[in-house]
Amino acid sequence: MKNFKFSPLFVLVAALGFAVSSCQKSSDVNTSTQALGSQLGAVSVVPSSTILAGSTTDSIYAMDACKKDHSRATVDVAALPSTISTYLTANYAGYTFIKAFSTTALATSVLDAYVVAIKFNDKPVVIKFDALGAFIKVLELREGKDLDRNGGHHEGGCFEGRDGKHRDSLAISALPAAITQYFAANYAQDTLKNAWVVKNGNIIVISKNVSYFGSAFSTAGVFIKRAALPIMPGKGTPVAAANLPAAINTYLTATYPNYVLDKAFSHSENGTLKGYMVIIDANLTKYAVVFDASGNFVKVKTII
Repeated sequence: MKNFKFSPLFVLVAALGFAVSSCQKSSDVNTSTQALGSQLGAVSVVPSSTILAGSTTDSIYAMDACKKDHSRATVDVAALPSTISTYLTANYAGYTFIKAFSTTALATSVLDAYVVAIKFNDKPVVIKFDALGAFIKVLELREGKDLDRNGGHHEGGCFEGRDGKHRDSLAISALPAAITQYFAANYAQDTLKNAWVVKNGNIIVISKNVSYFGSAFSTAGVFIKRAALPIMPGKGTPVAAANLPAAINTYLTATYPNYVLDKAFSHSENGTLKGYMVIIDANLTKYAVVFDASGNFVKVKTII
């Protein structure tokens, strides 16, 4: 089974909204890498240079996209179940469609999933849905050189943050003056809690004013957008990952493979635990995921 491979020109065309329908071997990915990707059910999505400047010869692969005993067929965006478009619009506002395909079990000829690749905030996101278009999970992305690497990353690569060293963390005191001045002028009641610098240089700031908010800024400190994060009622208190219910880790591992936990908060009201909000990084996209007091999933908000 051949892997999807998009040249830089291909990705540009897709980003402009044209359908991409060809499936062919790329000349800039060696045969052994393509064969390994096929064995692992991985599909090549975009060049790694779309994430990390200067990386031009490798490709970003979506893991577990298509099983070896399945066939796949290209699906135009207009032919996807309406539930998929609804989900993408609600969770990835302003996204650009790149590619989609369906997977069918060879033994039964039954279509069992859709895989959709989109561009969101200049980063690829690949999502698997079931045959009815219901969300299953966000697929893990890896560089071609990391397909068989334990942990799916290497230092200096697109996804080096998976080692949990939190290189992207930025101290509040180190925020550019333009950002602190923006908050002082527009959201003076906000308390700045956490900040991160993503691969493209954008800065994400988590702040609190009764509720929590995620705000994005450019490298120069120019405001991009602000979103209210979903939380449970009550007072939020930072909580260590080790103190979260096991059900939370189980859900996140299944739904956001190889995710990195950035920050977690418990929420209590009148001394009663109401739930948790967990901020994670999955393939360089930040999500705020809310759970009830038992660790059952409630809702999710894409930050940036």
